[in-house]
Amino acid sequence: MCLIGFKWQNHPGHPLVLVGNRDEFFDRPTQALHRWPSGMFAGKDLKAGGTWMGFHPNGRFAYLTNYRDLRRPVQGALTRGDLVRDFVEGNLKPEAYLKRIAQRQERYEGFNLLVGTPEELYYLSNYGDAISRLAPGTYGLSNGLLNNDWSKVRRIQEDLEALPEQPYLEDLLQLAGGQNVDPDHLLPDTGASLHQERQLSAQFIRLDDYYGTVSTTAVLWREDGQVELLERAYLGQQTRIQEAHVRFQIKKSRA
Repeated sequence: MCLIGFKWQNHPGHPLVLVGNRDEFFDRPTQALHRWPSGMFAGKDLKAGGTWMGFHPNGRFAYLTNYRDLRRPVQGALTRGDLVRDFVEGNLKPEAYLKRIAQRQERYEGFNLLVGTPEELYYLSNYGDAISRLAPGTYGLSNGLLNNDWSKVRRIQEDLEALPEQPYLEDLLQLAGGQNVDPDHLLPDTGASLHQERQLSAQFIRLDDYYGTVSTTAVLWREDGQVELLERAYLGQQTRIQEAHVRFQIKKSRA
C-alpha cells in the first residue's frame, strides 16, 4: 500500500479502523482480496507472490508501504511483499519478528512495515531509527516515515479523527480519494522528476497512463472480534471495476 490511515485502539467499539490505497504499475498482475490456503485474507501480487496487507482469523495482521527513495536502488533486493505474508502466516510475536527483519533490512528496497495482533501493533522502517510499539492513536503512512508531514497524510488523519462513532466501509473508502496535488514548494524530493512528484502528492494517484492507485481497501475491526474488509479496484479516474468483500471472526491470537 502507498497511503494508509488508521485508528488503533482509539475509536469507540473498534480496535482498528483503516483505509489504504495501493499504488502500482497498471500492468503488474494482481489477484483481488481472497482467502489464501494458509487462512490469511489478502490480495496477491502475481509477479512476486507477496502481498501488501493481510489479516488472519487467528488475529495476526500486517500492512506495508514502500519508502520512496529513487536514489538508492538495492541490487538483488528481496521481495518486500513477503514481509507481510511471513508474519501473518507465522507465529513469532510482532516485536520478535521485526527484530529478525531488522537484521537483514538492508537487503530490501525502502519499506514501512506494521505487524500486529489484537493486543499490540509494532512499526519498522529500514529508513527509520528503531522498532516502535504504537500507542493508541490516529496514524498516517505513505512513502515516507510514519506520520510524515505530507499533505495527503495529514488529510487522511484529520478525516479519520472526524469519523462518526459508527463508521461504514463505504465512507472509509471516500477518505483516500483526494486528487488534489500539492504546490511545488511543498513537494518532497525523493528522486522522482518534478512532474512525478506533483502527481504522487495526491491521495488518489494517476501518473500518466502507467502508474497510479489501483485499489482502495477499508477495514473495520469490531471489539467483538468481527473483521470486515472491502477492497475496490479501479480503472481510469476512480471508475469502479471490481469489489471484494470479506467478513470473518477472530478466533484467537497465536502471538
